[in-house]
Amino acid sequence: MTWNIPNILTTMRLLAAPLVAVTFLYFTRPFADIFAVTLFIGAAITDWFDGYLARAWGQQTKLGKMLDPIADKAMVIIALMVIIGFSSWSPWLVLPTTVILFREVFVSGLREFLGDTADTLKVTQLAKWKTTLQMVAIAVLFSQGVFEHYFGMSVWGMDADMVRAILIGEEPDLQGLWWKFFGAEWAGLIGLWLLWIAAGLTLLTGFDYFRKALPYLKG
Repeated sequence: MTWNIPNILTTMRLLAAPLVAVTFLYFTRPFADIFAVTLFIGAAITDWFDGYLARAWGQQTKLGKMLDPIADKAMVIIALMVIIGFSSWSPWLVLPTTVILFREVFVSGLREFLGDTADTLKVTQLAKWKTTLQMVAIAVLFSQGVFEHYFGMSVWGMDADMVRAILIGEEPDLQGLWWKFFGAEWAGLIGLWLLWIAAGLTLLTGFDYFRKALPYLKG
């Protein structure tokens, strides 16, 4: 095994994946959400950098090729499990998450079956965009928890009529309720839209891999 900088970055991303779940077990919100957002931004950056550096420095290795997709899948799957758990199993989140998880298991099974011919299922540019979109969607969904927490802290002690009056502009917004409420609403919507788009790309790439593997499955 060759431990160069690209492989070290990939390994760090792989080890960071379970920290998402552990953070929500031992830290209260919004600190866990802030950590998760930071972790995913860092993961997205290292995901780009490790591939770029490996190509630029001629340091592409079998270890890196193996670890990179595993690290990406671990980050996405563990984070989606956490988000589903805190969303009270919202069907709008469960459905795209199911599509994403099914595709990852299906493609991993195809690669395992193909064995030495697994190079047939090389990672495509569309699959890379799919992974990037998944990570962005997850980071945005985690940021919703941050906005919700600080909105809840700001309205502590207020009745519903006062909150409503502030949000519609009848009362002065001294604690920034509007932008916290707006941030929570739009983070949830944008994150959900991005996740559904990512699920669509996931289906497309999964079908493409199946089509490429089909000649090896005949008979």
